[in-house]
Amino acid sequence: MGKLFAAAVTVIALVSAGVFISHTWWLPPDLSVLGIKIDDQIFETMIFTGTLFVAAQLALAAFVLQSSGRTGEIKLFPGGPMPMVVLATVIVGLEVLSLVFVGTKVWAKIFLAPAEANAVHIDVQAGQFAFYFRYPGPDGKFGVPHPEKIDEGNSNFFGLDPKNDTAARDDIVSASLVVPVNQPILLTMHSKDVGHSLFIPEMRLQQDFVPGLIIPVHFTATGLTKTEVVCTQLCGLGHYNMRAYVQVLSKEDYAKWLTDQASQ
Repeated sequence: MGKLFAAAVTVIALVSAGVFISHTWWLPPDLSVLGIKIDDQIFETMIFTGTLFVAAQLALAAFVLQSSGRTGEIKLFPGGPMPMVVLATVIVGLEVLSLVFVGTKVWAKIFLAPAEANAVHIDVQAGQFAFYFRYPGPDGKFGVPHPEKIDEGNSNFFGLDPKNDTAARDDIVSASLVVPVNQPILLTMHSKDVGHSLFIPEMRLQQDFVPGLIIPVHFTATGLTKTEVVCTQLCGLGHYNMRAYVQVLSKEDYAKWLTDQASQ
């Protein structure tokens, strides 16, 4: 029985490693400026953790095989289990510190560095169970949102007050995220109810919404596409259906889209 278990552990470990090495299930093609650095970080993480995973499973198989059918005290590791535990702790600790050091720069460029001055500013609101995206109108200014004025029945998803706020009168609200290609995009994200998340795999962008906070995040799309935006935080019974679309247009088509939306 021990030999069978050891063989099964070995096969599972090697097959699992083969699946990752061959990229059988992998991320979609990258379409963002910082995506290549994020992919490098993911690849390095998989190498580190995958190597330790395979080594640990092979060691487990060897220990099981060594102890199979024996009785009495069995010394599986010189000095007993304590040196093995200390060694494993040191190796994992060094791995985590190395990955943190390698990933700090790209993480900071996305979440700590400010967006470029020419970034297109889009306000994003998440609520059970939809995303809405707001663009400043021809005046280039956002109207002030009033949570108490949110009325989804009348399509006032951001709680704007156009009667008393002139800047709010030309705000453009869309159920899809439409952005120009090769142009920095700044998203300011907020939730009107519970925690949500915005995930765009092709942009390598994922950020949680935190109720009560406005969270800025920025990216630059490098290719024309239309793909999904999904919520990755369990936010209620309708979570499975909380999605929108992101469409990356040429700058000319994006300008035309804005004009069309402003005229509606």
